[in-house]
Amino acid sequence: MTHPRTLRVDYDQTTRVICVVGSELNVNLNRSAPPRARFYSVKCTPGVQCAVRPSPQQKSPLSPTPLGGNSVLLIRMSRASQHENDSKLSIQYYGESEEVLGRAILHLTALEISLDVDADRDGVVEKNNANKGSWKWGPEGHGAILLVNCDSERLYKKKPDNEKDNVSTVSDLKDMSLMVLRTRGPARLPEGYKLAMHISQGDAESVRVFRTADPKNTARQNLFYKYFVKDYPLVLSREVLTQEVSYLGEAAEMNFYVEGLKFPDNDFDGLISIHLSLLEPISSRLPETPIFTDTVVFRVAPWIMTPNTLKPVEVFVCSTPDNYKFLKSMKNLVAKCGYKLKICSEFVNRGDRWIQDELEFGYIDSPHQRFPVVLDSPRDGDLGDFPYDELLGPDFGYVTRLANKEDVSSLDSFGNLEVSPPVTVGGKHYPLGRIIIGVAFPTATKGRNMTKVVQDFLWAQKVQEPIALFSDWLVVGHVDEFMTFVPAPDRKGFRLLLASPAAGYKLFRGLRRDGHGQAKLFDGLKDEKAVTVDEILDDEGFRAENNYVQSCIDWNRDVLKRELGLDEEDIIDLPILFKLHEHKSEYRAVAYYPDMVNMIVLGRELGIPKPFGPRVNGLCALEAEMLSLMGGLGLNCTFIDDFAAYHKLLGEVHCGSNVRREAFDFKWWNLEM
Repeated sequence: MTHPRTLRVDYDQTTRVICVVGSELNVNLNRSAPPRARFYSVKCTPGVQCAVRPSPQQKSPLSPTPLGGNSVLLIRMSRASQHENDSKLSIQYYGESEEVLGRAILHLTALEISLDVDADRDGVVEKNNANKGSWKWGPEGHGAILLVNCDSERLYKKKPDNEKDNVSTVSDLKDMSLMVLRTRGPARLPEGYKLAMHISQGDAESVRVFRTADPKNTARQNLFYKYFVKDYPLVLSREVLTQEVSYLGEAAEMNFYVEGLKFPDNDFDGLISIHLSLLEPISSRLPETPIFTDTVVFRVAPWIMTPNTLKPVEVFVCSTPDNYKFLKSMKNLVAKCGYKLKICSEFVNRGDRWIQDELEFGYIDSPHQRFPVVLDSPRDGDLGDFPYDELLGPDFGYVTRLANKEDVSSLDSFGNLEVSPPVTVGGKHYPLGRIIIGVAFPTATKGRNMTKVVQDFLWAQKVQEPIALFSDWLVVGHVDEFMTFVPAPDRKGFRLLLASPAAGYKLFRGLRRDGHGQAKLFDGLKDEKAVTVDEILDDEGFRAENNYVQSCIDWNRDVLKRELGLDEEDIIDLPILFKLHEHKSEYRAVAYYPDMVNMIVLGRELGIPKPFGPRVNGLCALEAEMLSLMGGLGLNCTFIDDFAAYHKLLGEVHCGSNVRREAFDFKWWNLEM
């Protein structure tokens, strides 16, 4: 890019000038001319390029050029100087009769200065990329990427690396973006000149910059300190907005490491600019002034959620005094799938079994580094310390959003935070899917909502544009109580599963028609009264409650079809009934029997709450229906008994488990925005 700079010169004086290769010096010839000057001529040494705008009218190439009122001399240097003042340019002025009236002389020193980043996103810091000072989305886009350095190299007394005051390990540097200062020119700058790196006050809240300890010997130092680094000084931070950096002379490079401090949010769009300026001295009593500035732009990588269709890496469950049967079934299922299982002990969870509600797994990505990041919900139950104490570590990041305790409701638990597989909606592609949250109905005058700080954070990530569903009709209020996604071999590569009281009543009416009206739900369950199919179908109040629930789910069905571009063929209705509970004169719903939509998805294996439905010919009719529906997609069902340990406490298999999954192959920066 061209950096134009106005230069003032005077006749009968010699001006010493630094010109950065790639910049342009603009000299107004009329302002620098002596009185009565009518013509001029310009001479320069090799390596100096000059032109005049507007193009002058000359009588002949050898005659002086008429001096116009707006004639501007444009001066550029084609290569760096080997020595100070080793290039010359003179401007000679003439009178009406072409007599010499005066001469202005420039002694020029050319420098190459570039602040460089990986602007083309290929993992290499190229020299002076023309697009390094801006950001553009898409596969043909440009602009460097910055990670929030939110993992921790410490295993004891841990805290995120971006909260430490220093760099201690080589692996910590890998989480930062490399920025290179490249210079070429004389061995030293002319006296009084300086290089300064600087950021704005606003950007300083989101970024820090470190530099290599020994810029002339970086390779040998990194070889010697293979695992630990020594003395990587902090250059820019919240407290230091500008700092002088060394000019190394001749042909040299200095490495800087840029660290993200915060994710995009409602007060931060994710873009950060870092500047490098060449400062010129005026006098010993006055501050230096910038004569050249180079700028690079970074975008902070967003936090990205992973849908059920991505391959699992690790499954998390809690051990409690009463969930032995559940835990045994989960162990068997995960072992069958061949994934890792991490059991959060009673000592750690302190009786809080709802590991889905406490945290959500995601990741951050850049051309040079990628690692998982856990989002800690503001619910802060007895599992509140688990994400920080047990997950934060080397190459495993942590982020949370804090809210006022009085603002936090059940809707801030992350069973109320899901993400769809990739979809295309009205020609717009969402290759990373869309985040789904539950809120109060739009026309409700009162009701529970996910806190603003969490919603702001999710929206600010941009790459998985959120969808808000109506979930406040539920006692617990989580979207995972009535919907989930499973992989499919056809159509869009997945199916949306929705809880459906209508499908439940259809199934039970079919059972009665076939003579099984006396078949019992909950038969044989301890401390649970068995209920026949006929009793369910004949209870008009219960039917009315489920009609209400179906209307709530249908409202969400329409939203999901519209916002995810789904057809009816992309949706499967699961036979699930609900019942209403009254609390403070408000009625909200819970699943009547174990909520089969609230499942864990592990590739082609599904862990589904065992529904304890009516048995027909020795088989549970609800299980048989699930086997039929999921078997058509090539999915296998394992029914897990969570009745006493989870269902009776208003949760199910999904609520009591969590899954970390592989990242998308798609690179977020290639999104068309």
